[in-house]
Amino acid sequence: MVMWFRRVEVEEIKRAKEALQHYFSILTGEERPNFFYTNRIEVNFEEDADLEELWEIHKEGMERLRENNLKENPEKSLLELKALIAHKMLERCELCEFKCHTNRFEEMGYCRVKESLVASTFLHIGEEPELVPSYTIFFSGCNFRCVFCQNWDISQHRVGLMYSPEDMAAKIAVAYAEGAKNVNLVGGEPTPNLPFILESLRYVKVPTPVVWNSNMYMSEKSMALLDGVVDLYLADFKWGNNEDALKYSNAPKYWEVTTRNFLLAKKHYKAEFLIRHLIIPGHLECCTRPILKWISENLGRDVRVNVMFQYRPEYRAYKYPEIDRRLTNDEMLKAVQLVKEFGLKNALVG
Repeated sequence: MVMWFRRVEVEEIKRAKEALQHYFSILTGEERPNFFYTNRIEVNFEEDADLEELWEIHKEGMERLRENNLKENPEKSLLELKALIAHKMLERCELCEFKCHTNRFEEMGYCRVKESLVASTFLHIGEEPELVPSYTIFFSGCNFRCVFCQNWDISQHRVGLMYSPEDMAAKIAVAYAEGAKNVNLVGGEPTPNLPFILESLRYVKVPTPVVWNSNMYMSEKSMALLDGVVDLYLADFKWGNNEDALKYSNAPKYWEVTTRNFLLAKKHYKAEFLIRHLIIPGHLECCTRPILKWISENLGRDVRVNVMFQYRPEYRAYKYPEIDRRLTNDEMLKAVQLVKEFGLKNALVG
């Protein structure tokens, strides 16, 4: 039995390497994480410049990045500029697609985040095999209101500790020394914490891949800031239609926003995907089918996908009888059939 599980794990890693060549190149030392390169792009800006001017400089910096115009120890880097833009955006926050325009220097936004709070950090061994052990940073707060949220105690409440960017970078370095393959930014949701994350990465000296573990409901501006920073989008693709997204997650125009962001991420500097789809009871035809179909047609059949059976009715799911249950065996078998139907070659199912 042990040998069988070992063979399965080896096979999964082999398939993961086919889909995630950049990520594995970082692990072997052939490449550096994207933020290392972004930190070597020289840009010139004044900290008191307005956002419109900073965005123009950012555009020029991204062009230099794609031209591989690197410089050792630039006086001011593109990564520093990204952190500054994200920080300035907090005054009228539009980091996520809700664009609540709250002044987060004074109060918390719709996401229930003011300053970044870290609920917990640890070496996670329960992720996909290519990720573990993964240094997982759980931020509190979220821009979704999923009625079945399994992390509702941190996503819907302000809990945790404040760290300085320097201290967060030090913790990442310690985790790397202990064997972490990556830094896995999650929550809740990492998007409201983007300014803190970018500022922390400025101080990270270890070559750890950045995994953005997100609901993919970011604004286009946040997507631009993530370009050249994220190595792997560990992206949650939950709903196949807007009605269910609004009913169960309070996420308007979910389909348009998330598919837009997937297509934007597809163009990002050396970024790759590991897409998670959690199957919801009774939602295979209205959600799983359109999601897998869209992935195969727009991101390709070689993309890494994890079709997950781990749904359990947590939090407020009891108020919705149609999802207040586990998956049935028939639903699991149907999911396997859908993966085969759309020819997804590098899918994990189960």
